[in-house]
Amino acid sequence: MKKYNENNERIKRKYLTFLKQAKGQNEASIDSVASAISRFETYNNCKDFKAFHFEQAIHFKKYLAKQTHHKTGKPLSLATLNSTCRHLKAFVQWLSQVTGYKSRISYADAEYFNLSEKDTRTAKAKRKQPVATLEQIKHVLAVMPDSSPIEKRNKAIIAFTLLTGARDSAVASFKIKHTDFGNDSIYQDARDVKTKFSKTFTTYFFPVGDEVRGIVFDWVEYLKNNCLFGNDDPLFPKTRMGQDSDHNFKSIGLSKEHWSNASAIRKIFNAAFTLADLPNFNPHSFRNTLVTLGQKMCQTPEEFKAWSQNLGHEGVLTTFYCYGEVQEGRQADIFQRLKEPRTSTSQNTDFVALAKALIKEMTFQDS
Repeated sequence: MKKYNENNERIKRKYLTFLKQAKGQNEASIDSVASAISRFETYNNCKDFKAFHFEQAIHFKKYLAKQTHHKTGKPLSLATLNSTCRHLKAFVQWLSQVTGYKSRISYADAEYFNLSEKDTRTAKAKRKQPVATLEQIKHVLAVMPDSSPIEKRNKAIIAFTLLTGARDSAVASFKIKHTDFGNDSIYQDARDVKTKFSKTFTTYFFPVGDEVRGIVFDWVEYLKNNCLFGNDDPLFPKTRMGQDSDHNFKSIGLSKEHWSNASAIRKIFNAAFTLADLPNFNPHSFRNTLVTLGQKMCQTPEEFKAWSQNLGHEGVLTTFYCYGEVQEGRQADIFQRLKEPRTSTSQNTDFVALAKALIKEMTFQDS
């Protein structure tokens, strides 16, 4: 089986550069595209892209539907099929406009990578995601050890993620200088912090309990006073590795370097929830927890708008659409209350104001 095609490698490199430099896509998105193209080349035995024919797309979809996940051994999900074919469709559309390819490939040929309407709807269907309760997270914090520097850091990471709702990539890149306990806030400065869409904003600590704030505060003080860290040092430094007497590598403390990505943080979460004998909730799921909390605590449209902004959302609709699913238990409680007669008009007034705000935002986005 052929494993390499020089012409394909050159045009792939040109396309991936186009995505990064012209379209501004991040590394994760580009890696996903590269993986999709690689899948197609594996199926096609690295045949030159200039020989692309729409029937290849048809047969590739059948081939892909029979593939299994390399870890689970289960068939690939429709979401994976859809994203793979979507990336290939965009790639072929781009090829159809490139000199040397446009005379051989029709722009319309890329349409054959589309899945059926039914499969596309299924692939895009929103899945119900389990959400950790505030009580569960606090239980995790309560059982986590905090004797060694590494244990203190790991516990502070869990507490900080709950306190701020920051994404794990941002958590891995914060510096001490970004914390402000005088104003109970964290400054997500895109010049230093890996925020989504490189957005800079201030997040004020969510009202999740003084004990959670205390864990983070004590951690920062520990870094400054015991580890002699400065403002430009990482808020959550990576583990420093060294050799023991048997020349085996092991963790020996904290370095003054940032993690290059968030994979270590996700492992810390996994270990913490396993220790607490609870289902594994990843760092991003804490944002759902905070939105659920906001639904209970916010009494006015202005308050929920502020809550939404605190998560870094431009519009409150993002919070509702992406994170605002009402959990089944809460849904049952709401409908029980709806059966009771209403005597106060204040809630109705707030609801009307919120509805108008949502309609206004939907109209603005559609225009």
